[in-house]
Amino acid sequence: MLDEALIGRRVLVVEDEYLLASDMANELEDAGAAVLGPVGTLDDAITAIEVDGQIDAVILDINLHGELALAAADLLLTRGIPFVFTTGYDEAAVPKRFAHIERCEKPTDMKRVTQAIGNAIRR
Repeated sequence: MLDEALIGRRVLVVEDEYLLASDMANELEDAGAAVLGPVGTLDDAITAIEVDGQIDAVILDINLHGELALAAADLLLTRGIPFVFTTGYDEAAVPKRFAHIERCEKPTDMKRVTQAIGNAIRR
């Protein structure tokens, strides 16, 4: 279902679980977004954020193959790019500087993630 906030928006998916990343990409495309990636490592996420000046929003898994993606989240904040976290961690595990970032807990409801990233873009 199309979401006006996502139509034509370039959304980077950062997720290390292939099937989950694929499901997210499909859901975002159904909502009208242009999907970038998915990428599954912190290094690839940082490279994508630094190199591609046309990212409108990011869905960011906090844990990428055992490595916390907080450096990517800090880069997104610095660049003013809206994002949401997907995570299996509870709220207490996320540093306070990210308290205002919406978290979509795993197991992930794809419609919920799509709605959350649309909301982040609207803000």
